[in-house]
Amino acid sequence: MDLYIIHGWTYTTEYWDETLKLLKKAGVNVHMLRVPGLTEPSRRTWTIDEYVEWADREIPNGAVALGHSNGGRILLNLCSKNPKKLKHLILLSAAGVHEKSAKKALIHAAAKAGKPFKKVPGVNKVFHRLTGTTDYGKAPENMKKTLENMLSSDKKLDISTVTTKTDIIWGQKDNVTPPRQAHKMAGRLPHAELEFFDDWNHAPYINHPKELTEAIVKILNKLKK
Repeated sequence: MDLYIIHGWTYTTEYWDETLKLLKKAGVNVHMLRVPGLTEPSRRTWTIDEYVEWADREIPNGAVALGHSNGGRILLNLCSKNPKKLKHLILLSAAGVHEKSAKKALIHAAAKAGKPFKKVPGVNKVFHRLTGTTDYGKAPENMKKTLENMLSSDKKLDISTVTTKTDIIWGQKDNVTPPRQAHKMAGRLPHAELEFFDDWNHAPYINHPKELTEAIVKILNKLKK
């Protein structure tokens, strides 16, 4: 089965390599999309509508797609605007729930705090593993504005309009998109199933690639029945 993935706010898909390898070994035909401004170079400032148009072009009708973090936000908006676009949606620690909170400011502070150590071999990956936020701190100016656009877009997103059948998988130790957001998302999506994993943080594709692969394959196998 084909699976299209939109990654989160990262400037390399290197962190996904082990998970992608395991998915391919399990017989999944994986398409990791390169997000403009992140893993695909772009000097533009992007809006959520422009990312939705991009995703609509890159993903064929009737596909199964997985979105992590900001990638989940993009797919939620895509399915809200085009309910028949996807056969099935998988949300992994997805962004998209608007909260009046200082949490986002804390994320930026955490990313900034790690910046002085990024030139030390191995530290960048370790920091990303712990927080899932390293790459916020090294965003160019156009992408800082893009990030503001993404966060603001959550105010307008009505998750209840997403009628696509959805599986939500989430880490109990996620401190970037905390578990309460998963509950809110599941409560607003008309056709969603939610599953938590005790040891996962925001980046299970780094810490738990085997378990993440098993969770994804389980969902894909269910779709074959």
